[in-house]
Amino acid sequence: METLDPQLVLGAYAVGVFPMADHRDAPSVYWVEPRRRAVLPLDGFHLSRSLRKTIASDRYRVTADQAFDRVLAMCAEAVPGRPETWINIGIERVFHDLHEMGCAHSVECWDGDELVGGLYGLALGRAFFGESMVSRATDASKVALAWLVARLKVGGFTLLDCQFQTDHLASLGAVEISRPDYVALLSGALAGADGASLDAAGLRAGDFGALDRLPPAGAAPDSSTTVSGPLSGKDVVQLLVHTS
Repeated sequence: METLDPQLVLGAYAVGVFPMADHRDAPSVYWVEPRRRAVLPLDGFHLSRSLRKTIASDRYRVTADQAFDRVLAMCAEAVPGRPETWINIGIERVFHDLHEMGCAHSVECWDGDELVGGLYGLALGRAFFGESMVSRATDASKVALAWLVARLKVGGFTLLDCQFQTDHLASLGAVEISRPDYVALLSGALAGADGASLDAAGLRAGDFGALDRLPPAGAAPDSSTTVSGPLSGKDVVQLLVHTS
Protein backbone atom coordinates (compact mmCIF):
# COMPACT_ATOMS: atom_id res chain seq x y z
CA MET A 1 0.00 0.00 0.00
CA GLU A 2 1.40 3.39 -1.03
CA THR A 3 2.34 5.63 1.89
CA LEU A 4 1.37 9.26 1.45
CA ASP A 5 3.50 11.93 3.09
CA PRO A 6 1.43 14.62 4.86
CA GLN A 7 3.65 17.44 3.61
CA LEU A 8 3.32 16.17 0.03
CA VAL A 9 -0.45 16.17 0.40
CA LEU A 10 -0.48 19.69 1.85
CA GLY A 11 1.67 20.89 -1.04
CA ALA A 12 -0.66 19.29 -3.56
CA TYR A 13 -3.76 20.95 -2.10
CA ALA A 14 -1.95 24.29 -2.10
CA VAL A 15 -1.76 24.13 -5.90
CA GLY A 16 -5.27 22.74 -6.42
CA VAL A 17 -4.48 19.01 -6.70
CA PHE A 18 -5.84 16.20 -4.52
CA PRO A 19 -5.48 12.40 -4.29
CA MET A 20 -8.09 9.77 -5.12
CA ALA A 21 -8.03 5.99 -5.41
CA ASP A 22 -9.89 3.71 -7.82
CA HIS A 23 -11.41 1.73 -4.96
CA ARG A 24 -11.02 0.96 -1.27
CA ASP A 25 -8.36 -1.74 -1.79
CA ALA A 26 -6.38 0.12 -4.47
CA PRO A 27 -2.65 0.01 -3.63
CA SER A 28 -1.96 3.53 -4.93
CA VAL A 29 -3.60 6.87 -5.62
CA TYR A 30 -3.78 9.21 -8.59
CA TRP A 31 -3.73 13.00 -8.47
CA VAL A 32 -6.67 15.03 -9.70
CA GLU A 33 -6.95 18.63 -10.92
CA PRO A 34 -10.49 19.12 -12.30
CA ARG A 35 -11.04 21.47 -15.21
CA ARG A 36 -14.25 22.55 -13.52
CA ARG A 37 -14.32 22.90 -9.74
CA ALA A 38 -17.25 22.99 -7.34
CA VAL A 39 -17.09 25.59 -4.59
CA LEU A 40 -19.70 26.67 -2.08
CA PRO A 41 -19.65 30.45 -1.55
CA LEU A 42 -19.86 30.98 2.20
CA ASP A 43 -22.46 33.69 1.72
CA GLY A 44 -24.42 31.51 -0.69
CA PHE A 45 -25.41 28.50 1.41
CA HIS A 46 -28.98 27.56 0.55
CA LEU A 47 -30.86 27.14 3.80
CA SER A 48 -34.24 25.68 2.87
CA ARG A 49 -37.21 26.11 5.17
CA SER A 50 -37.19 22.44 6.14
CA LEU A 51 -33.45 22.38 6.81
CA ARG A 52 -33.71 25.58 8.84
CA LYS A 53 -36.40 23.95 10.96
CA THR A 54 -34.29 20.81 11.49
CA ILE A 55 -31.23 22.81 12.55
CA ALA A 56 -33.16 25.23 14.79
CA SER A 57 -34.89 22.35 16.59
CA ASP A 58 -31.53 20.76 17.47
CA ARG A 59 -32.70 17.49 15.97
CA TYR A 60 -29.05 16.45 16.02
CA ARG A 61 -26.28 17.30 18.42
CA VAL A 62 -23.39 18.70 16.40
CA THR A 63 -19.72 18.57 17.39
CA ALA A 64 -16.38 19.21 15.73
CA ASP A 65 -13.24 17.06 15.88
CA GLN A 66 -14.78 14.72 18.44
CA ALA A 67 -14.88 11.60 16.24
CA PHE A 68 -12.64 12.35 13.26
CA ASP A 69 -11.48 8.78 12.64
CA ARG A 70 -15.03 7.43 12.93
CA VAL A 71 -16.37 9.95 10.41
CA LEU A 72 -13.48 9.16 8.06
CA ALA A 73 -14.16 5.42 8.37
CA MET A 74 -17.88 5.94 7.72
CA CYS A 75 -17.11 7.97 4.60
CA ALA A 76 -14.83 5.18 3.36
CA GLU A 77 -17.45 2.45 3.75
CA ALA A 78 -19.34 1.04 0.76
CA VAL A 79 -23.07 1.70 1.08
CA PRO A 80 -26.13 0.96 -1.10
CA GLY A 81 -25.96 3.21 -4.14
CA ARG A 82 -22.22 3.71 -3.64
CA PRO A 83 -20.60 0.26 -3.86
CA GLU A 84 -17.10 1.69 -4.32
CA THR A 85 -15.21 4.42 -2.50
CA TRP A 86 -12.27 6.55 -3.59
CA ILE A 87 -10.88 6.57 -0.04
CA ASN A 88 -8.30 3.80 0.15
CA ILE A 89 -6.18 2.86 3.17
CA GLY A 90 -3.38 5.24 2.14
CA ILE A 91 -5.72 8.23 2.01
CA GLU A 92 -7.34 7.22 5.29
CA ARG A 93 -3.95 6.99 7.00
CA VAL A 94 -2.61 10.30 5.73
CA PHE A 95 -5.78 12.13 6.79
CA HIS A 96 -5.47 10.59 10.23
CA ASP A 97 -1.93 12.03 10.34
CA LEU A 98 -3.14 15.41 9.05
CA HIS A 99 -5.79 15.47 11.77
CA GLU A 100 -3.12 14.76 14.39
CA MET A 101 -1.19 17.73 12.94
CA GLY A 102 -4.25 19.97 13.34
CA CYS A 103 -4.78 20.33 9.59
CA ALA A 104 -7.75 18.00 9.00
CA HIS A 105 -11.08 18.40 10.77
CA SER A 106 -14.47 16.79 11.08
CA VAL A 107 -18.01 17.84 11.92
CA GLU A 108 -20.20 15.18 13.51
CA CYS A 109 -23.96 14.77 13.91
CA TRP A 110 -25.26 12.67 16.79
CA ASP A 111 -28.68 11.26 17.61
CA GLY A 112 -28.24 10.71 21.32
CA ASP A 113 -24.98 8.78 21.58
CA GLU A 114 -25.18 7.41 18.04
CA LEU A 115 -23.04 8.97 15.30
CA VAL A 116 -25.46 9.38 12.39
CA GLY A 117 -23.54 11.58 9.96
CA GLY A 118 -20.85 14.11 9.38
CA LEU A 119 -18.09 15.29 7.11
CA TYR A 120 -14.35 15.77 7.07
CA GLY A 121 -11.87 17.89 5.18
CA LEU A 122 -8.58 19.74 5.16
CA ALA A 123 -7.95 23.29 6.39
CA LEU A 124 -5.07 25.11 4.72
CA GLY A 125 -4.66 28.83 5.17
CA ARG A 126 -8.15 30.28 4.86
CA ALA A 127 -9.33 27.49 2.55
CA PHE A 128 -11.26 24.40 3.61
CA PHE A 129 -11.26 21.45 1.24
CA GLY A 130 -14.34 19.33 1.84
CA GLU A 131 -13.42 15.71 1.25
CA SER A 132 -16.49 13.62 1.94
CA MET A 133 -19.71 13.60 3.93
CA VAL A 134 -21.94 10.81 5.12
CA SER A 135 -25.49 10.50 6.39
CA ARG A 136 -27.10 7.62 8.25
CA ALA A 137 -30.18 9.64 9.21
CA THR A 138 -32.37 12.13 7.37
CA ASP A 139 -30.53 15.39 6.58
CA ALA A 140 -27.62 14.60 8.93
CA SER A 141 -24.97 15.48 6.32
CA LYS A 142 -26.85 18.65 5.38
CA VAL A 143 -26.91 19.72 9.02
CA ALA A 144 -23.18 19.01 9.29
CA LEU A 145 -22.49 21.10 6.19
CA ALA A 146 -24.59 24.00 7.51
CA TRP A 147 -22.63 23.99 10.78
CA LEU A 148 -19.39 23.80 8.78
CA VAL A 149 -20.34 26.88 6.75
CA ALA A 150 -21.14 28.79 9.94
CA ARG A 151 -17.83 27.64 11.45
CA LEU A 152 -15.84 28.75 8.40
CA LYS A 153 -17.55 32.14 8.25
CA VAL A 154 -16.90 32.88 11.91
CA GLY A 155 -13.32 31.63 11.56
CA GLY A 156 -12.39 33.94 8.71
CA PHE A 157 -12.19 31.36 5.94
CA THR A 158 -12.75 32.57 2.38
CA LEU A 159 -12.99 29.34 0.34
CA LEU A 160 -14.98 26.12 0.73
CA ASP A 161 -13.82 23.73 -1.97
CA CYS A 162 -16.25 20.91 -2.80
CA GLN A 163 -14.10 19.39 -5.58
CA PHE A 164 -16.80 17.96 -7.92
CA GLN A 165 -20.27 19.33 -8.48
CA THR A 166 -23.27 17.10 -7.71
CA ASP A 167 -27.00 17.75 -7.73
CA HIS A 168 -26.96 17.39 -3.94
CA LEU A 169 -24.27 20.06 -3.52
CA ALA A 170 -25.94 22.33 -6.08
CA SER A 171 -29.16 22.21 -4.05
CA LEU A 172 -27.18 23.55 -1.09
CA GLY A 173 -25.64 26.44 -3.02
CA ALA A 174 -22.50 25.01 -4.58
CA VAL A 175 -21.50 26.42 -7.96
CA GLU A 176 -19.09 25.20 -10.61
CA ILE A 177 -16.26 27.46 -11.74
CA SER A 178 -13.37 27.23 -14.19
CA ARG A 179 -9.88 26.17 -13.17
CA PRO A 180 -8.45 29.72 -13.60
CA ASP A 181 -11.21 31.19 -11.43
CA TYR A 182 -10.62 28.51 -8.83
CA VAL A 183 -6.87 29.13 -8.79
CA ALA A 184 -7.54 32.83 -8.18
CA LEU A 185 -9.80 32.04 -5.21
CA LEU A 186 -7.28 29.53 -3.87
CA SER A 187 -4.41 32.00 -4.18
CA GLY A 188 -6.35 34.58 -2.21
CA ALA A 189 -7.21 32.06 0.50
CA LEU A 190 -3.56 31.04 0.85
CA ALA A 191 -2.06 34.53 0.76
CA GLY A 192 0.03 35.36 3.81
CA ALA A 193 -0.06 38.50 5.92
CA ASP A 194 2.46 40.00 8.32
CA GLY A 195 1.48 39.45 11.92
CA ALA A 196 -1.26 36.95 11.10
CA SER A 197 -1.49 33.62 12.89
CA LEU A 198 0.04 30.85 10.79
CA ASP A 199 -1.03 27.26 10.31
CA ALA A 200 1.18 24.16 10.14
CA ALA A 201 2.14 25.01 6.56
CA GLY A 202 3.19 28.55 7.47
CA LEU A 203 0.14 30.13 5.84
CA ARG A 204 -2.19 32.76 7.25
CA ALA A 205 -4.70 30.59 9.02
CA GLY A 206 -8.45 30.56 9.36
CA ASP A 207 -9.61 29.75 12.87
CA PHE A 208 -11.55 26.49 12.77
CA GLY A 209 -12.29 26.71 16.49
CA ALA A 210 -13.63 30.28 16.54
CA LEU A 211 -17.26 29.13 16.53
CA ASP A 212 -16.68 27.24 19.77
CA ARG A 213 -15.73 30.49 21.52
CA LEU A 214 -18.70 32.48 20.24
CA PRO A 215 -21.24 33.33 22.96
CA PRO A 216 -24.77 32.07 22.27
CA ALA A 217 -27.35 34.65 21.25
CA GLY A 218 -28.77 36.40 24.29
CA ALA A 219 -25.87 35.47 26.56
CA ALA A 220 -25.03 38.12 29.12
CA PRO A 221 -21.77 39.94 28.35
CA ASP A 222 -18.97 38.77 30.59
CA SER A 223 -15.48 40.10 30.01
CA SER A 224 -13.98 37.49 32.32
CA THR A 225 -14.74 34.57 30.04
CA THR A 226 -14.70 33.82 26.31
CA VAL A 227 -17.10 30.88 26.46
CA SER A 228 -20.74 31.22 27.49
CA GLY A 229 -21.91 27.71 26.63
CA PRO A 230 -22.47 25.65 23.49
CA LEU A 231 -24.21 27.26 20.56
CA SER A 232 -27.67 26.03 19.63
CA GLY A 233 -29.08 25.30 16.21
CA LYS A 234 -30.97 28.59 16.41
CA ASP A 235 -27.66 30.42 16.84
CA VAL A 236 -26.29 28.73 13.73
CA VAL A 237 -29.39 29.57 11.73
CA GLN A 238 -28.96 33.22 12.73
CA LEU A 239 -25.32 33.15 11.65
CA LEU A 240 -26.26 31.71 8.27
CA VAL A 241 -29.18 34.05 7.68
CA HIS A 242 -27.85 37.33 9.07
CA THR A 243 -24.44 37.15 7.40
CA SER A 244 -25.62 35.90 4.01
